[in-house]
Amino acid sequence: MEAKSTIKHLRMPARKVRVVAREAVKRPVGEALDRLKFIPKAASPHLIKVIKSAVANASKNFGADAEALVVKAIRVDHGPTLKYARRFMPRAQGRAAKINKRSCHVEVIVTDNK
Repeated sequence: MEAKSTIKHLRMPARKVRVVAREAVKRPVGEALDRLKFIPKAASPHLIKVIKSAVANASKNFGADAEALVVKAIRVDHGPTLKYARRFMPRAQGRAAKINKRSCHVEVIVTDNK
């Protein structure tokens, strides 16, 4: 049995979220949540929230035991990029570059190893 949960348009670059997500994959849910709680990165609370949502989906929809669940996979994909046309970042030799505000989509899959 697999249950999943997603969070879309998270206003954080995908590469920064992936660094934190690697700590939770292939671990029991309790251990993954404990590890994420003590990681001092901005992505941690968002990943905790989406893992708890996946656990709730598994227990509500499939009647799974929350303690027996394992984080099978966390997929972090690029989302849309906000490109500000009126704001610029100074660059070398008097040039200017647009400011890109990146976002990502996160999908968590939990399983009971059966």
